[in-house]
Amino acid sequence: MNIWGAALTLLVSTYMGEASCPGVAVAITKGDQVVAVQGFGHDSTGAPITENTKMAIASASKSFTALAVRQLADAGRIDLDRPVFDSRVTARQLLAHKSGISDRTLPEKSLKQPSSPAEAVERAREALQQAVPDNEFRYTNTNYHLAARLVEVASGENFNAYLKKHVFEPLNMKDTVAIDVTPRDLPPDYRKGYGYAYGFSISLTEPDRFVTGSDGVITTAADMAKWLAAQPKLAPQDGMGWEADQQGRLRHSGIWFTGTAGQLLTVSGYGIAVMANSGVTLGNEGTYGLENGIADVVEGRTPPEPESYRLLTDLVLAALTLLSVGLGIRALRRPRRFHKAWQVLRFVPLGILLALPTLLGLLYGGGRDITFFQLAHYSLPLVVWLGVSSVMNLSVAVARWRR
Repeated sequence: MNIWGAALTLLVSTYMGEASCPGVAVAITKGDQVVAVQGFGHDSTGAPITENTKMAIASASKSFTALAVRQLADAGRIDLDRPVFDSRVTARQLLAHKSGISDRTLPEKSLKQPSSPAEAVERAREALQQAVPDNEFRYTNTNYHLAARLVEVASGENFNAYLKKHVFEPLNMKDTVAIDVTPRDLPPDYRKGYGYAYGFSISLTEPDRFVTGSDGVITTAADMAKWLAAQPKLAPQDGMGWEADQQGRLRHSGIWFTGTAGQLLTVSGYGIAVMANSGVTLGNEGTYGLENGIADVVEGRTPPEPESYRLLTDLVLAALTLLSVGLGIRALRRPRRFHKAWQVLRFVPLGILLALPTLLGLLYGGGRDITFFQLAHYSLPLVVWLGVSSVMNLSVAVARWRR
C-alpha cells in the first residue's frame, strides 16, 4: 500500500521551499507495514534524492543506542539501575539524560574530541565522578557516548560493529552504518549537506565531531522505513532514546550543522521519518514541523501551512550589518564628542560576539555547547553582523581617542 498523494507532495514541496532545503527523504509506516518511501530534491552533486540516498539522522541515532543497551539488559549483561564507570550514574539515567552531566559540566563540543567510546569515558571521568543524578532532564551527547562504551564493555564488541550485527543486519538495514567521527568516517557515497546564509544554500563539510552513540548513524529512507516498521515489536519507551511529546507521541529529532532529521511514532500507529540535507541554522531548527504536518495528513487532518523564518532572519541581520557599516563610516567622517562613559558602549558588540557561543547555548539550547567555528555554520550572518559592528565601533573609539 502506498498512501503518497498530492497532499503529501504539496506539503513536503512547500516545506522545502519555505525552509530553503535542497533535499528531503521521507518514510512512512503503519504498524509493521511500510506504506510510503520517497525522496525529493537533490543532493550536493545535483543527483536526485531517492529512497536509497545515504543521509544523516543525527541525534535520532540515540534510539539505536538505547535499543542496544536494552538488548544487553534483557540478556542480563547490563543492569539498568546499577551505577556505571565508578560513579553514581546508572545506565537508565544516561539514556534518559538524567545523569547530572550536562554541556555545562562537560562542554562536549569545545573540548578536544575523542576518537573512541573508551576515550570518551576518560574525557568524562571527572564529570562522571562529580555528577549527582537529581532526576532533572539535561540533554547532552556525552550521556550517549558513555552508553556506547557501556555496550562495548558488556558485549565485548566494538559499538558500531555491535549495531551492525545485532540491529542493522537483523532488520535488513543493508545501507545503514554507524560512525565514530565526522567527517573522517563518513561513507564514500555519502554526499555533503548544506549550510545556509543570506538566502543561499551552500554545500559544506560537517565539522569535526565525535558522534559515536549520540548522532553517528548514516542511513537511507528505505532503511528507516524498516526501522519504523520494527518498532511495534521493539516496544520503544519514553526516556530510552525516544521522548514523549504533549500528544503522547514518541519522537526524537536530530540536528547536524549540515543536515537535520526526525522520527515520530503516532498514537494511531503511524511511523514517520524525515531526513533533510540542510543543517540547523538560526530560523531553521529542524524537521519537527514537517513530521507533524505529515502526521496530520496521514491521519486525515489539514496541516498548518509550512513556514520558516530562515530567510527573514538572515535579511534582518544583513540589514543590521549594512546599518553598522553606514553608522560607523558616518561616525568616522563626522566625529563628535561624547562622554567617556558612553564610549564604553562601543565595546558591547565585541563583548556579545565573544560571549555568543555561551549566550546562544543558554537562550536556544538549554545550556548546550557550541564552538565559534560551529557558530559560523549555525548563523554566519549573525557572526558577520557582530564582527562588523565590533570593528566599526572599535575603529570609531580609537579614532576619537587619538583626537
